[in-house]
Amino acid sequence: QVQLVESGGGLVQPGGSLRLSCAASGSFFSGNACGWYRQAPGKQREMVASISGGGSIDYADSVKGRFTIFRDNAKNTMYLQMNSLKPEDTAVYYCYADYPPGIPFGSWGQGTQVTVSS
Repeated sequence: QVQLVESGGGLVQPGGSLRLSCAASGSFFSGNACGWYRQAPGKQREMVASISGGGSIDYADSVKGRFTIFRDNAKNTMYLQMNSLKPEDTAVYYCYADYPPGIPFGSWGQGTQVTVSS
């Protein structure tokens, strides 16, 4: 199992930006599906953005045009750039990777809190 460590969360005003990072303990993002989920209080965990093993990118409708997922394989790090943040984006954000190979969502980070409030 790969260790994933998120960072970059915090408190931001509506309309602001944050960049989340997900650092892996090895070169596990390359060739493996990975992405971000979030969970708001009292709600189910939902997919935010994902990258397939082949590099295809998908976003939740609620974040399209505002969030960008990308990864730096050389740094073993995945990112989520979040712009034009809204109060409804407030949640704990988790990164994941389909690792070990063949195990969907086999590895998860511990989560990082994002709070959008004035």
